Amino acid sequence: MAAPNELGLPWPEFNDGLSYHDVVRTSDTGPPLSFSASNTAFTSLFQPRLTLLDFYSTKYKSSAPLQGWLLRINSEQITVDGRVVTDPNTLLRVGSKLVYHRLPWKEPDAPHSIEVLYEDDDIIALNKPSGLQVLPGGLFQQRTVLTQLQWQANKQDTFEAHQRPHPVPVHRLGRGTSGILLCAKTKQAKTCLASYFADGTSQVGQKSDTTKELRKISKIYRALVSGIIDNDKMTINQPIGVVKYPGVAKGLYVASQAGKPALSVVDVLERDTQGNSTLVQVRIQSGRPHQIRIHLSFTGHPLLGDPLYAIGGQPKCLDCDFMDESFAKDGGYQRPSKPVPGDCGYYLHAHQLTLTHPITNEVIEIIAPLPSILQTTDEAKRIGITKQETA
Repeated sequence: MAAPNELGLPWPEFNDGLSYHDVVRTSDTGPPLSFSASNTAFTSLFQPRLTLLDFYSTKYKSSAPLQGWLLRINSEQITVDGRVVTDPNTLLRVGSKLVYHRLPWKEPDAPHSIEVLYEDDDIIALNKPSGLQVLPGGLFQQRTVLTQLQWQANKQDTFEAHQRPHPVPVHRLGRGTSGILLCAKTKQAKTCLASYFADGTSQVGQKSDTTKELRKISKIYRALVSGIIDNDKMTINQPIGVVKYPGVAKGLYVASQAGKPALSVVDVLERDTQGNSTLVQVRIQSGRPHQIRIHLSFTGHPLLGDPLYAIGGQPKCLDCDFMDESFAKDGGYQRPSKPVPGDCGYYLHAHQLTLTHPITNEVIEIIAPLPSILQTTDEAKRIGITKQETA
């Protein structure tokens, strides 16, 4: 099937806002309390009183501080059983249906145009630009790859098109990472590709020949790191775990002996002694979040420009228990003053992907053109000559 060169529509200035639905359950009110009446032997059980403010400030503490939730309630953004409620002390009953209506907001700038590298009836491979988030999260709820895929599918205004599921990414790339993003267009392809990624990750840590290709999918990245790497080849098998970190609700991934197994194989392509940097190629056997950034920083060579990870595979800011309780106009936390995983500035590109097609079993190789800063000197010369010849 012929693929368009690119997809992507310009972002509207404001998104559509969001609605978060909840149902009050017995577990939300806490365990039953017991008391004994004076001078009697009987014990009665009762459920504690649960207010609207208690519910949100406890269950969604990572979304906003208590004063932020108070602002949202007072601003008529929450309904209880279909009725707007502005009294934070309103008592809730088990079974009540709550909706928090998050007001539309202007999301940070992000690219919208995405190059299509390969497409057939089952899969589509995109060249994701740096600065574009893959899935909704945090401030980016609309400006994502997933949204552009949905909009592209909706443009095909036919009955057959609406009967098919929208294409969805089957893995993630960091917001600052560019390159190949593989997406599934059918449920069968999604299930199969997800198993490819899971199989490779599950085999890391088992006794096996690490030079043997264990997977039906192989990814090769380019990266520019700080400092000069002496060895031409490195195998990094440092486990990756999670620590508490401000602004990251589920915790920050770091190098940790208590973490899960992870394996990266690094080949040096070119050393720049004057610029004190090294251009490398990285093949990852597992797919832990931020694996390449963590592994290379663990070896003493963080990605050039990485605002988050320092030598040792740890965050540059170590006072991770500090939490800023101030809130923004929408009641949520202020943007963290410390770097977070979605911050850009580093140079990492998913350059090559080889996979066994999930339906036809054909072996397919996909290549995403390299940004100029990640090209070797010889590659830059060849590309320059080719451009002159085609001019």
